[in-house]
Parts: sequence; structure tokens; C-alpha cells
Amino acid sequence: MARHPLTAHVLKSSALVLLLCLIGTLHIASLEAADTPPNIVMIVSDDQGYHDLKSFGSQQVIAPNLDRLAEEGVKLTNFYVTWPACTPSRGSLLTGRYPQRNGIYDMIRNEAPDYGHKYKPSEYDVTFERIGGMDVREQLLPALLKPAGYVSGIYGKWDLGVHRRFLPLARGFDDFYGFTNTGIDYFTHERYGVPSMYRNNQPTEADKGTYCTYLFQREAVRFVKENHDKPFFLYLPFNAPHSASNLDPRIRGVAQAPKKYKAMYPELKDDFDTKKKTGRYEYRETAKGPVIHQKPSADRRRLEYVASITCMDAAIGEVLDLLDEYKIADNTIVVFFSDNGGGGGADNSPLKGKKGMMFEGGIRVPCLIRYPKKIKPGTVNEGLLTSLELVPTFLKEAGIPQPQEVVIDGYDMLPTLMGQADSPRSEMFWQRRADKAARVGNWKWVESEKGNGLFDLSTDVGEKHDLSQTHPEKLKQLQARFANWKKEMAEAEPRGPFRDY
Repeated sequence: MARHPLTAHVLKSSALVLLLCLIGTLHIASLEAADTPPNIVMIVSDDQGYHDLKSFGSQQVIAPNLDRLAEEGVKLTNFYVTWPACTPSRGSLLTGRYPQRNGIYDMIRNEAPDYGHKYKPSEYDVTFERIGGMDVREQLLPALLKPAGYVSGIYGKWDLGVHRRFLPLARGFDDFYGFTNTGIDYFTHERYGVPSMYRNNQPTEADKGTYCTYLFQREAVRFVKENHDKPFFLYLPFNAPHSASNLDPRIRGVAQAPKKYKAMYPELKDDFDTKKKTGRYEYRETAKGPVIHQKPSADRRRLEYVASITCMDAAIGEVLDLLDEYKIADNTIVVFFSDNGGGGGADNSPLKGKKGMMFEGGIRVPCLIRYPKKIKPGTVNEGLLTSLELVPTFLKEAGIPQPQEVVIDGYDMLPTLMGQADSPRSEMFWQRRADKAARVGNWKWVESEKGNGLFDLSTDVGEKHDLSQTHPEKLKQLQARFANWKKEMAEAEPRGPFRDY
């Protein structure tokens, strides 16, 4: 039966109204999505070599989830950190400021364990490792993100102070589970016999005996599950593949990994070298006295190292899977890099040097960034970029202005990663005690205890050919730029704990 003309008109009008409502709803939803600040997941490995990922040339390291990040994001081949070892590097990546500007320009650690000394609790409490920390006037990334409604969690290595005024909850983080100093035994969570794990502001030994990467994975997963419906900053600084901080020479100096991951590398022997005589670190105490003189073999050092990376990769994979499950991956910036160059067991090729050095192997690190909403997958960026760029990039994407009361030394690098502009950085400087280095364009100058030289990185990334004699004018130029940087750092508002003021 045919509808009455008026009825048909009403139906058409209703349909039009519904369509307009639907379009309006979708438009509002799209605006809300566009206005939602991106989630930030910053993953930092510890002492990982430049060559120790498939995307950076490794044929050995098994890390399918990090391989996935490279395939789905951008690989940065000229990415540097601000210091060739832990503490100052971490201070910079959370402030966007040179170590010499934010005050953390050396390690917060005790050296007595280097000589086999185990601290008593009351003795440890007054050491610099216990009382040192980042100046409380410094503004760290989680505090800077708060105006945009971010919730922030850190799970893993802190390394910026142990007193409550220095711990993560006093620096803008909302949740913390991890260790507070530069390194621990992966199972006991002790640093040379000193318990070092914290839950927020309180020491804890509740999980002693559990491999720490599993614990950081557990906490990161919980954090994402609890906060996936709001902007969040997840800082996941693993201690893998850093060597274990244990006085036992059979453990000390190598990473530690679960058996299931070591079994994935059958080509590497899990054995020891026996020493003919006792020397520094070469004995261990037993019930019958110091009778065993063994150290991990080169194979074992490499085995524990690569297996710890593979275990870390599995933890990273679970976080990435959760981003997919909650359909927030497109609006999440995932950054992965090492805090400094590779140490024991690492492969830094084709770079020269390792952790602690001013050569490329100490300061240039593997870096991967995925941000599906803005970065094309499977791309490579060769621009000069550094960890100083992280804070200003995150703030720009979150719609937060940079603080005006302090100098930020980094730049927004997203246009560079999107292929829209060259890197805004043309130079970078480093100093570790008497060791110095500068990079200006493709030229690099090093003056250090481990060696000196002027190098053209565009043709000599391995720093094999010192051009100081053939290019004296270039050497003077880099030294002058370094001197200018030193003057700027000296004139900056002083920060503790090292600087005299």
C-alpha cells in the first residue's frame, strides 16, 4: 500500500535529521580525537650497542618487537645522548637540558665497590650514592606534562637520587616501581649487597628473587591498563643489558638473563674462564674461603647480554600489544633508544669506542620512533639529532608551551622525522671530566684520555683517520665552538650537586 505523501515527507525529514546528527557526532568525535594529546611511551635500554638490533645491522640479536618498531616507524642513525654513561644522560632526556646546565654532569655512584668493598647499611646511608640527587629546581618532563592532564609512571632505573625530595613522585611522576641507583643484580635487586628496589617512596624487597625485567613489564602493563583512557606518559627505563652490580666475579661484569632466553642462542657457550692467580675481583668467598678464581668467558658475556635484550624485547612487545588492543597506537609516540653506548658484551660496530668514551661508540646510540599519526613507517632519518630533542618535541605535541624560566637546549624534531625539514641541530658538545668532544656539521673533535683527533664523519664514521694536521683551520673552528659552549654553560644559573656556588 502506497504511503501518504505527508508520511513520506516526514520520514525523509526524520532521516535527514538523523543523518545530520550522525555527521555532527562524527565531526565532534573527530575534533575530540584531534585535540587529544598523544600518549608517550619512552623506552630506554641500558648500555646497548649501536649494532645490537636487526635494524642497525645485527644478524644475531633476537628482538622482533623492536624490529617491528623500526618497520612501523623511523630509524634515527645519527642520534646522540648527552653523556657516555648513565646518570647525566638520564638527567638530560628528562629535562631537555645539557648536563652542565641541569647540574647532573657526573655519576651519582660510589666507587668503593670497584675495589671489592661491601657497604654496611649505616655506612651506605651517608655515601654520595645515597645523598646525591638532581637539583630540586629542575623541572622534569612528567611535571611539565601535567597541565595537559597527563598521568605519568616510571618502571625501572631511576638514577637521579634516593632521598624522597629526589625520587620520581617528587619530580612529577604519579607512580614508581624500580631501583634508584645505577645498577643492580637482576634477581636480588641489590647493588653490591645493598637492597635498591622501591615502590613509590618506600624501599621494598617484596619481589626479591624475581627477574627484574619481568617486574618492570608487570608494572608497565598494569599502568597502561589503568590509564589507557587518558593521556599518559610511560617511562620504561630497563636496566638490560647493563652488567649486574654484584661483587661475585662469576656474576659481576655481565648482564643476567633467564634460562629460556639464553637457550635461544645455542651458538654461545655458557661457561667461565679460570684464572691462574688471584687478582683484582678474581676471587669469590665460599664457606671454605677464597678458592675459586673464575670469570665469565667472552661467550658468556655476550650470551647474557643478548639474552637480556631478547627478554626486554618481549616485555616491550606486551606493551605494544596493549596499545593495539585499546586502539590507541595511532595516537601514541613510542621512542626507544639506549642511554649511552654499549659496554661489556656489546657490539658498537662500525663505531669506534664504547661506553665511557667520547668516540662515537660511547655517545651515538640506536634510536627508533613510532608515531603512526604523523611519521611514515619504514623510514630512515640521518639528521643530527639528540636526546635533548625529546622534551621539546613531546611538549609541542601535547600543546604545552616550553617553560620560560629555564633554557631548553633541544628542538622540536617532529618536522624532521616527518621529512618536512632538515634537522634544526647543527652542533653538539660533550664533556666528561677532562674528556671533551664537539660535533659541528659532519666534523667531530675529540680530546680525551682514550685518544684525540679530528674526524670527518661523512666519510669516516669509525673515526680511523685523524685530520688534525691536514685541516688545522677546522680543528680551531671546533675548539672555538666548544669554548663558546663552555662559556655559555658557565654563565648558566648554577645547579647542584656538583657545581660550586
